[in-house]
Amino acid sequence: MLGTQIRPVTPEDEEALTRFLSGLSLHTQTLRFFSGLGRPSPGLVRGLLAVDETRDALVAVLEGEIVGHAMSYRGGPVGADVEIGVVVADQWQGVGIGPRLIDAILSRAWFRGAETVGMDVLGENRRVLRMIRRAWPEARYSVSSGAVEVIAMIEPAGLFAE
Repeated sequence: MLGTQIRPVTPEDEEALTRFLSGLSLHTQTLRFFSGLGRPSPGLVRGLLAVDETRDALVAVLEGEIVGHAMSYRGGPVGADVEIGVVVADQWQGVGIGPRLIDAILSRAWFRGAETVGMDVLGENRRVLRMIRRAWPEARYSVSSGAVEVIAMIEPAGLFAE
């Protein structure tokens, strides 16, 4: 999306991230967090802002407001070097912000030595599962309790290159 900046999170993003998460529909909250949040707890927001040797996080910003968030965590599912989670504001879904966030967070993970990525996706999240199948045709899938665990190789050339 033209005009969208993707950048690392900062502690100063706490209020904007709280506003962003609170503005997500219950459906979008559930697809990302496997539960509706209502107003997110301060602990959750701080966790999504945390960056250290095992965690990384980015935001997509448009006109000063957060419209997307991506995070990675080293120590995810067995068989993956890093686990990722991404969410985009309802009104900005389907315009390319999600794939850009995925590219950016995976590029950063790859430069930190990750070769495989894991994702937990609700089985009803057909849009994301289709995107994953296109990007990672050789990914491994396992299903448990309505969630799909995906393990795939990180391709440094860019998964969603335009």
